[in-house]
Amino acid sequence: MEIPPARTIDHLPLMGAVDAPALIDREGIVTFAALESAVARMAGGLLALDLEPGARVATWLPKTRAACLMPLAAARAGLVHVPVNPALKRAQVAHILSDSGAAVLVTQTARMAALEPGDVPDGCRVLTEAPDGDAAEATERDPSALAAILYTSGSTGRPKGVMLSHANLWLGAVSVARYLKLSAEDRVLAVLPLSFDYGQNQLFSTWAAGGAVVPLDYLTARDVVKAVERFEVTTLAGLPPLWTQLLEADWPAETAARLRRLTNSGGALTPRMVRGLRGRFAGADLYAMYGLTEAFRSTYLDPALIDANPDAIGSAIPFAEVAVVRADGSRADAGEPGELVHAGPLVAQGYWRDAERTAARFRAAPMWMASGGMAVWSGDTAALGEDGLLRFVGRDDEMMKVAGNRISPTEVEEAVLAGGEVAEAVAVGLPDERQGQAITVVARGSVADAEALVRARLRRELPSFQQPSYYVWVDALPRNANGKLDRVAVRALAEAAVRS
Repeated sequence: MEIPPARTIDHLPLMGAVDAPALIDREGIVTFAALESAVARMAGGLLALDLEPGARVATWLPKTRAACLMPLAAARAGLVHVPVNPALKRAQVAHILSDSGAAVLVTQTARMAALEPGDVPDGCRVLTEAPDGDAAEATERDPSALAAILYTSGSTGRPKGVMLSHANLWLGAVSVARYLKLSAEDRVLAVLPLSFDYGQNQLFSTWAAGGAVVPLDYLTARDVVKAVERFEVTTLAGLPPLWTQLLEADWPAETAARLRRLTNSGGALTPRMVRGLRGRFAGADLYAMYGLTEAFRSTYLDPALIDANPDAIGSAIPFAEVAVVRADGSRADAGEPGELVHAGPLVAQGYWRDAERTAARFRAAPMWMASGGMAVWSGDTAALGEDGLLRFVGRDDEMMKVAGNRISPTEVEEAVLAGGEVAEAVAVGLPDERQGQAITVVARGSVADAEALVRARLRRELPSFQQPSYYVWVDALPRNANGKLDRVAVRALAEAAVRS
């Protein structure tokens, strides 16, 4: 498939009809012309701060208009956007601000009250109102320039920043708009965090198609049902935990019939979930997708195939090349498990200021792959069926995936141990129908009532998706002959305890 020319991401407001709705919220409708004007003024406000080109601008916001516009405004000002998940707590926010070297933090007064002295690095300006200034017009610049850093958990330690260029973001938007068949008539309910690549693309792919985004911070499934009705939503992107909640909610038939398109990523749909969604939203196309932040999105399954193949992740999205590769670098045969490797223009630029982890994940594509160049070696095992569809087999690393969030076991273990209630701890992810995986901690306590104490502390320190669901208490953790923790034995112990 021919790859179209990429542009800088701030050209997206020019993709829709000037008087067509681009953003719809409780305050009203923002047309594409008004979106372009607002982005230009926000970019002008950023330029007035006299920052160095490429300086990082962080946002720690719910789905306000400023949060929706900043990715474009920062790009127009020649800066790099760093969205921070609003669910994160102070220590995690502080890490991202420090690691990214943020020059500006755009947030709210109430959020600043949750931070402590030293959490905001010296020299980082804090703005509690969106910047505003003289309009800055869109210009043609290098699409390969860095546009955003999205932080995602690593398999060891703290979150790492994935570097995305304008071309990554632009072509990702065009690709998704194309295979989802989005149009100017579509209204997309944006319920996912904008700090999440899948969530951010809700904005970009919709605007690339000339459609309207309806941002929503929801508390209950009922909020989503009401928003679908109120804003005449046609498209909903979600994760398996959301689908579970929505299937349990009361849907008036007329409201359910408004949805034309459901898209899933961040965790596999179970056959039971597929049947439930197809029954409840019979008029909607259901797209199963697979991706990772380092390559944005890799595959999708044509909705016409999902009933017969609910276990498949499909085939490559437009502009991507994916392959199943043996350990020796050769192509795996049909049905043979191997590592899923993604090549092409959607591959990110690596990890921010982390050459070691970049070298481990971003390596040259096998010579036989048509795209060549740098590829993302996912660490995930997949197999290509005789039917031409890819199927996910498992994760080679120890990452946990809870409600669509990739979570580092090390990060959870460090948090559990930080308060002194626990002497040793290992975190593993066990299968869970509602969340994808449930965080289970196998631990040796050091004080009485350790579980109650550590649960109370972690409720203050970690977001909900990082809270352990189960604790398994032992007198000693399994170790191998070298004295290292035996994680295979720990997992078996955890599985047995949770089953009982």
